[in-house]
Amino acid sequence: MPGVTLISPPPHHDIYSIEDLAQLIYDLKMVNPRARVSVKLVSQAGVGTVAAGVAKAYADTIVIAGHDGGTGASPVGSIKNTGVSWELGLAETQQVLIQNGLRGRVRLHSDGGYKTGRDIIFAALLGAEEYGFGTAALMAVGCVMARQCHLNTCPVGVATQDEALRAKYPGTPDHVVNFFHFVANEVREHLAAMGARRLEEIIGRSDLLARRDDMELPKTDDVDVSPLFFQFEEKDTSPRFSVVGKNDRPEDWPLDDTILQDARDAISHGSDLTLQYPIRNTNRTVGGRIAGEIAYNFGDGGLPRGSITLQFAGTAGQSFGAFCIDGLNLYLTGEGLDYFGKSMHGGKIVVRPGDNCDFKWSENVVVGNTVMYGATGGYLFAAGQGGERLAVRNSGGTAVVEGIGDHGCEYMTGGTVVVLGETGRNFGAGMSGGTAYILDEKGTFEKRYNPDMIGIERVTNEDDAGFLQSLIERHAAETGSPQAKAIFANWKAMLPLFWKVVPHPEKAAPPTTERRAPRAPKTPNGNGARPGDATAKAEDFAGQEPVGLPITQVEETPAPTP
Repeated sequence: MPGVTLISPPPHHDIYSIEDLAQLIYDLKMVNPRARVSVKLVSQAGVGTVAAGVAKAYADTIVIAGHDGGTGASPVGSIKNTGVSWELGLAETQQVLIQNGLRGRVRLHSDGGYKTGRDIIFAALLGAEEYGFGTAALMAVGCVMARQCHLNTCPVGVATQDEALRAKYPGTPDHVVNFFHFVANEVREHLAAMGARRLEEIIGRSDLLARRDDMELPKTDDVDVSPLFFQFEEKDTSPRFSVVGKNDRPEDWPLDDTILQDARDAISHGSDLTLQYPIRNTNRTVGGRIAGEIAYNFGDGGLPRGSITLQFAGTAGQSFGAFCIDGLNLYLTGEGLDYFGKSMHGGKIVVRPGDNCDFKWSENVVVGNTVMYGATGGYLFAAGQGGERLAVRNSGGTAVVEGIGDHGCEYMTGGTVVVLGETGRNFGAGMSGGTAYILDEKGTFEKRYNPDMIGIERVTNEDDAGFLQSLIERHAAETGSPQAKAIFANWKAMLPLFWKVVPHPEKAAPPTTERRAPRAPKTPNGNGARPGDATAKAEDFAGQEPVGLPITQVEETPAPTP
């Protein structure tokens, strides 16, 4: 939306503990059992303990990222004061995983400023099986580290959409291929010198490393590096490297496997099918594998709408309806836990209490926290209240609920949310897109929304009123909600009680342009060439000031005290 600042929120709204991470890994393996799940950890003291938890959460690969390297757009504080070297984190992770009998279940990946084959040899000796090259490979295709990636002014056309600058791009795929050929040859030379035939033979052999005694450095004379070379007795511990293809959860028979067997023909042929199942709170990510199979066979478009309808009765476990896609309709009579409708892309999810419930539906919670996290499409109708952070990061889904907790529509960028009841505090924090409609019968919403990026107004436009009315009518038809029926029956009196919530450009901070480098005019230069006619040369940058403040004026933030 013009005038509304784009926000890059921290990606932790569904991960507050190792259990949440385990649930996310489970979700990913349910939707795509063919894929490997990788978890990236920053190299720092104690990373081995975290890695052990990640291995127990059934990740397939653990990435240990060192403090070196990084993109050309990284702030100075992130480069200078974040993490430690990959060698320290990798050695600790390797030893902790072996000590706890977990090393054979996962693969270790390491990165952070790798440049040569010697780096790969060191990483392998410390336990890594995969090696990440970023900055070095980028420079092989012409990057000059101008640190302007975020300004669209890259002088060699690597990170820009400006056609004149892109014409300066000097790289070819052969440059990257040649670079890695040289790296591979250097690895072979080091292996031959060590007497090893394959790289696998030296993985985890930290006993082959030793401290150099031919160098005298006052700063490191008192440093003891022997803990990096520690080796466990093989007979008492797990292997030094991964011995399984994937780190899958043993003896796990999800409900979706049963559903997939019953619905496989309908998925393959795109035919209509309706199935019914009981459900318990131990049945997690129900519908995820079905959505994944539909996407695997038919892509993002899914099946024709209404093709497969699954009806459930009971209490659904976490991530019910995750990754729902067009062609899949899920009906739940009962209640659902956290992450309900997580990252749904299409389709429809309907939840309502049972007919034998004697409580008032609109005053009781039927779905948990973080509902519709990161949704990009689809419809959710809940005849009852939702928990906290409903529709966080929603970018295209439509939801109708009858009350929510704190932080509703946080970082929302698109879609529509209708709340037929009260909201918690801090509604719409970081909301930069989409629309929300709030029924405010008690007059409390004006004190509960976050005004930094959004504004509220009454529903006076006929198109808005008609759209809102149609959603409430559909909600009543799908769920049988008494609250929706009462609102629809008394529509003229209830409409003035609704607030419309929209991001307001005038409330957002204007984008900063002071530090943007000016583009060169498209006129011939001294030798008659125009920008874009030739690739960049080193002398092109001689005597030029870098973008931003001079180095002498940059205030570097000191490292935080542990």
